[in-house]
Amino acid sequence: MKKIVLLMALASITLGRAQDLNDLFVSGVADAERFANAYLAPVSEASIYSISNGWYNSADSKPLGGFEISIIGNMTGFKNKDDKKAFLLNPADYDNLNFVQNPDEPRLVATGLGDIEGVEVYVEGQNGLFREEFELPSGLASENLNFIPSGYLQGSVGLVKGLEVKARFLPKIKFDDDAKIGLFGAGLQYDFTKMLPADKVLPVAIAAVIGYTKLDGEYDFTDSSTINGSDQRIEASFKTWNFSAVVSTTKIPVINFYGGLGYITGKSDIDLLGTYEARGPFFTETVVDPFTVSKDVSGVSANLGTKIKLGFFRLNAEYNISEFSTFTFGINFGFR
Repeated sequence: MKKIVLLMALASITLGRAQDLNDLFVSGVADAERFANAYLAPVSEASIYSISNGWYNSADSKPLGGFEISIIGNMTGFKNKDDKKAFLLNPADYDNLNFVQNPDEPRLVATGLGDIEGVEVYVEGQNGLFREEFELPSGLASENLNFIPSGYLQGSVGLVKGLEVKARFLPKIKFDDDAKIGLFGAGLQYDFTKMLPADKVLPVAIAAVIGYTKLDGEYDFTDSSTINGSDQRIEASFKTWNFSAVVSTTKIPVINFYGGLGYITGKSDIDLLGTYEARGPFFTETVVDPFTVSKDVSGVSANLGTKIKLGFFRLNAEYNISEFSTFTFGINFGFR
């Protein structure tokens, strides 16, 4: 349960199962890093798409002094992304790792999103004097989770004609005394139709939106580690940009519709930090800050959504189509 809570909070630290990480270290730092890159890449990619959404619910920018405060939630699904839920592990690419069943033969194993369980591997010393077997970790799907969630508070304020400034924030939250997460972001929206004399007559608004989001998290697993050392932890950083063109209806009294076409780009860095002392025949020295797992992501996205206005209170929902599609919903309070 602790792993699930952490994943729902940070959505990428599937290495938070410290015992799995320790097992991989028996095969050596190089093998552990190689496996971690393949295992974490799809989770990092999905997380980047998840936190990049929710920047707008209309192309009609607020007037000077108009504001809106929102609670935004995202659910990024991967149920049908079989190519992201497994990767081909070829023992020939690893220094010391091999399969218990059918050694030396490449085999599909789970990524951090996957559900392949029970894959046993081994590390063996010279002359067969040492042999250790362990099971590779599975992923979120094996926990009956087929989506990555994210959420935050967001505010928007109208400035000069057509310009709107935005900010999003999730205060630093601590889980079980060893996991932390926090998020912030900033964005701008410019409504081009405000430049037109007929902007009060046109039934639509057209705008450009740019938004930057940064999520930071930390998981300290020193107390649960089976490798001697100190300050053993994972630190993760996700940075994303969303560039979008947006159009929305403006003349329907209660309900309006909006859609956008955008480009998302981002990068994640997951750092394994701390001191790790020797264990096993291939990991024989003290290692400090062993490695970083990085992932660059970019892709086109498109969305359709609707917004219901009930005076000071508004609701919006949208579906975003991209490499990892996302359902976004918002509860909004504001004044135009």
